Amino acid sequence: MPQSSKFALSVLRLCQRPISSQCRGVVQRQRLRFYSPTSYLAAETVSPTPSPSRVSSTASANGTESSLSSPPSSNLTLNETDPSRVDWSKSFHGLSSEAFPKEAADILLAPLDPEVVEIKPDGIIFMPEIQYRRVLNRAFGPGAWGLAPRGETIVTDKAVTREYALVVYGRLVSIARGEQDYFSKEGIPTASEGCKSNAMVRCCKDLGIASELWEPRFIRKWKADYAREVFVENVNSKKRTKIWLRKGDPVAYPYKETGGPVRMV
Repeated sequence: MPQSSKFALSVLRLCQRPISSQCRGVVQRQRLRFYSPTSYLAAETVSPTPSPSRVSSTASANGTESSLSSPPSSNLTLNETDPSRVDWSKSFHGLSSEAFPKEAADILLAPLDPEVVEIKPDGIIFMPEIQYRRVLNRAFGPGAWGLAPRGETIVTDKAVTREYALVVYGRLVSIARGEQDYFSKEGIPTASEGCKSNAMVRCCKDLGIASELWEPRFIRKWKADYAREVFVENVNSKKRTKIWLRKGDPVAYPYKETGGPVRMV
């Protein structure tokens, strides 16, 4: 048999053999190389999907990758229809979904009693935070409302601040940032509690509680009827100034009432 005929017969027999998976992959890559260089390069550079064991080993070596690639735990799954599983640090669940019952609204919007209003020495009037808590308890009941932190506590050189959400009946009502000054590091825990109360007072504005405190006409009338402005002297520095206080309240230490004009120092 001629040499060329033997070679042709060998090729024919080779083609009739079953192609292994490895050879099939080689043939496929050769076809990609011939027909589409771009497709061939893409096929060569695509990395295979890692197996579960590879993912877990990578996660154990790098905590950041673990938090990104690992599936969330079942106990972290949030359900907005169940208030007990709502993340109040981020959620707006129930905001403006419906009005409160008329009985609660009447308590929240009741006219402000002038007798519970106080005044600071600089003339700013306010209602003590305990009065806001009493209004909330009368309107909704103890345990039916609460303050949920919306972020971390920020402590500066002079003040503590944090954002809180007022939650009533498992619904978000209002969000406000509280703040409180402090004068030493030992006073930071007390300032943190004052910061929470300050946020509650600001949240209560959205419920209409003691809204008269922000009305200029009410402020002027209340000062005229319930407050007085007096000249005082600091018993330590001997510096004179003028302060506000409620009618009938005595001047407290470290001041004493002088009754004269302010002496510039």
